Amino acid sequence: MSDYTIPRPAAGDITDLIADDHRLFEELMRDMRDVSADRDGARSAFAAVLIAHSEAEEQAVYPKLVRRDVIEGEEEHHGEKEHAATNEALLHLLQAKGTDTQKYEDALEAVAEVLNHHIGEEELTILNPAREDASEELREQLGKSWSARRNALLEAGAGSIEQVESIVKQAYDDGLLPNDDQPS
Repeated sequence: MSDYTIPRPAAGDITDLIADDHRLFEELMRDMRDVSADRDGARSAFAAVLIAHSEAEEQAVYPKLVRRDVIEGEEEHHGEKEHAATNEALLHLLQAKGTDTQKYEDALEAVAEVLNHHIGEEELTILNPAREDASEELREQLGKSWSARRNALLEAGAGSIEQVESIVKQAYDDGLLPNDDQPS
């Protein structure tokens, strides 16, 4: 993964940890656009942290926030749908051969569009309620479980094209992505 080291926190307030990753996504997207940067290295790091981050949220954070009545089930489902759309856009970015093509540029902008929308919504509709309505103890507990899951996924090679293909296929199978878009 060249010059990119992905931070691997072990604990912290879940709202801060997730927001820190959102800033990391933005930094990596800037590098993916910059012709003087290691665009391929940034793309690999971005894919790894994006997949590990969102899978850990869906497994370790969203369900607990719903059970504790911090967020509604609709917010959880909406977050999962947005993760699926982001993962589908990421797959197109990973499928671009090289980083100097129009396909790469178009795929990067598609990822940026869907991810920036998701980050804005998640910070408003999930992180803010968690800051206000979840106890500090719960936020710290979620931070530990999310970090552990995220770090395990990073160690297991999260973000490989094969893994992203599998996650996107599962999203179609689960109805999180409209079937009329599914590649044949």
